[in-house]
Amino acid sequence: MPLDELRVLLARHARPDLGTGIPDVRIFRADRPNPPTPTTYGRVLALVAQGTKRFALGDRVYEYQAGDYLVASVDLPVTAHFARASAEEPALGFGLTLHPAAVAEVLLQADPGDLPEPAADTPAGLVVSRAPVELLDAAVRLLRLLDQPRDIPMIAPLIKREIIWRLLTGEQGAVLRQFGLPDSSLSHVARAVQWIRDNFAQPFRVEDVAQQAGMSVSAFHRNFQAATSMSPIQYQKQIRLQRARLLLAASPGDIAGVSRRVGYESPAQFSREYRRQFGGPPRQDAARLHARTAPRVTSDGS
Repeated sequence: MPLDELRVLLARHARPDLGTGIPDVRIFRADRPNPPTPTTYGRVLALVAQGTKRFALGDRVYEYQAGDYLVASVDLPVTAHFARASAEEPALGFGLTLHPAAVAEVLLQADPGDLPEPAADTPAGLVVSRAPVELLDAAVRLLRLLDQPRDIPMIAPLIKREIIWRLLTGEQGAVLRQFGLPDSSLSHVARAVQWIRDNFAQPFRVEDVAQQAGMSVSAFHRNFQAATSMSPIQYQKQIRLQRARLLLAASPGDIAGVSRRVGYESPAQFSREYRRQFGGPPRQDAARLHARTAPRVTSDGS
């Protein structure tokens, strides 16, 4: 079965840095459940071979497990964790970065009759489905190349193209089709999302971002909410707080400075929203994060 071989390949080639010898391919492994952690899902296909992963996006909670796949078509701030994993049966997953240009190339060369109809509305920016055997088989053949690195430059691009085709003709094909079309509503939202991420510390008017996205304000609100499960202002707040947490892990004593750097004028408001997001005040959470990431020193000073 492809899923069995996929587990073997992922377990053999997993590295602490998640990287592989194939561009845009990552391998995930967890030997124990971990606490919910804020992170960002970029434009990616993620396929679980073993274990269970849960994540929250806005007010939606998703779960995917062995044999399920996820497609994220815009950069989304989520809270995620492996809910089922152990040293004997680690959680294992495969990730492939999706590039709009690669999706568009397949779309242009495909017979329109072989593709799903374009979505009438903006689809969710993140979807989960059961992986068909053809998709699992393509992932296995891609990962087999790690044992034959000489073949990677020639064969990996062909299999990546097949994976895109399997996604386009699968259950979530309409989502990926919008992702690859430069004039789709999802692509317009993706441009707005990128602008907010690049300028997260700056105040903005929704009207101005809607204009950049080429939409009316009402259409922009509706499509942004459909794709991200949150409003543009809520999205900005999530990005600000995630960036603040990273900064505080390195500088746990500089609460006021970090709050200003991520765009808060009021340290009190920053502390309230931080506590609401991460379950504790910034100083306490920062000290815990710093202790976790600081280098360990042995008794002989090494």
